[in-house]
Amino acid sequence: MAADELAAGSLRGAPSLPERARARLLAARSGVGGAAVGVFGLRIAAAGCAYLAQVLMARMMGGAEYGIFATVWVWIAILGHTATLGLAQGACRFLPVERARGHLDAVRGFLLGGALASAAGGLGLALAGLALTEIRHDLLDGPYGGPVLVAVLVVPLFAFQDYLEGVARSQGWPMLAIAPPYLMRQGLIMVGMAGAVLFGAPAHAWVAIACTLVATGIAATIQGVLLLARLRRHLPAGPRRYRWRIWFGACLPIAAAELATSAFGFIDVVLLGFLAPPAAVGLYFAATRIQQFVVFVAYAASAATAPRFAAARAEGDEAGLAGLVRAQARWTFLGTALVGLGVLAAAPLLLGLFGSDFHDSLPVLAILVAGGVTASLFGPGEDILTMLGGERLCVAITVAMLALAVLLCLVLIPWLGVIGAALAMAGASALRGLAMAAGAYAVHGIATPAFPLPFLPSFTRGHGAA
Repeated sequence: MAADELAAGSLRGAPSLPERARARLLAARSGVGGAAVGVFGLRIAAAGCAYLAQVLMARMMGGAEYGIFATVWVWIAILGHTATLGLAQGACRFLPVERARGHLDAVRGFLLGGALASAAGGLGLALAGLALTEIRHDLLDGPYGGPVLVAVLVVPLFAFQDYLEGVARSQGWPMLAIAPPYLMRQGLIMVGMAGAVLFGAPAHAWVAIACTLVATGIAATIQGVLLLARLRRHLPAGPRRYRWRIWFGACLPIAAAELATSAFGFIDVVLLGFLAPPAAVGLYFAATRIQQFVVFVAYAASAATAPRFAAARAEGDEAGLAGLVRAQARWTFLGTALVGLGVLAAAPLLLGLFGSDFHDSLPVLAILVAGGVTASLFGPGEDILTMLGGERLCVAITVAMLALAVLLCLVLIPWLGVIGAALAMAGASALRGLAMAAGAYAVHGIATPAFPLPFLPSFTRGHGAA
């Protein structure tokens, strides 16, 4: 009896497992705002660095060469994000859950296996690209030949660094996730291009891509060393367990979603590369680089909260999960709208730095900003589907919206030029946000829009109490 009373007393003074889980989630939610602000600050700094790099490129290369560089860079980004096989995003989904469940052997297995698989995916795409150029020599003819040949070598490094970013995000280390690829890499590209031209290299697109190759290699190496050292301090050594069937069962659809998402984000530039002269591509791409300041609000919120969505579901706190989604949606929309207004106010100055011809991009920028703000109104539906289950629906939505964007671009670009591309992407982006919100509600019953929408009452059920 005494032993039973002693045991009961010791348990009575300790919180139960659900109470401990709720305490951890409350602590996590209290840090979401600060984490999002920190990530947003980093991305704004990174966007500023990237903006300066793009201004330098445009000034040195001129409109035509800058347009070629922009087109090739877009292909590097699309293929590099896809080459990770979804493991970069999968890290944000699986690593927090495995750690929360105490499965450290699976955490160690995912870290090593994901790194090897991402590197192999990038190398495979690079070899496929080289084989294609060997079979079809005509692909290297014309102004895109040299830049494409160098870009093939960039893809494996880009893919590996994308995976490193995903791992750092999954651990809640935004500085380590963001600074190397978005600050260091961009800064090195800028310095490398300026130095190359100063020492007599031609200001051509292939030189800029070569500088990108060197910069990506240096930034990825430094990020990898720092990430490995930090992981060793926080993760004890031990056995590894590989759950490839489970991981790839979720990550391959995520990879398809990554491909579709990357293509969705850049399809306007890709199609302009086929349907418009390089100078027009340069004008449009400059507007998209400035519009990225607006998009980074949603990225910052996602980087801070997406892993916490998965952890909250693993802990069983559905009420806390819904509250976290609601808060993220509202602050993201308000932040996106505020930054969008600021960007439009500063647009004449920001575009003018590219050159006098780039003032023609102002209507393009205004349309793209309007589309981004509208899309943010529907909240983190994509994060919910990716983190909690529903990645196949996410892929289906993105592919459908990509097809719509392609159709709209093919109709509107020949008619309206760069304005047509902007209208196509703004409309498709808003519809994609709406569809993701509908999907999140259908699969998980979570209302993601920032505010109650009278024309979509089922999506916003339960928002009123907030």
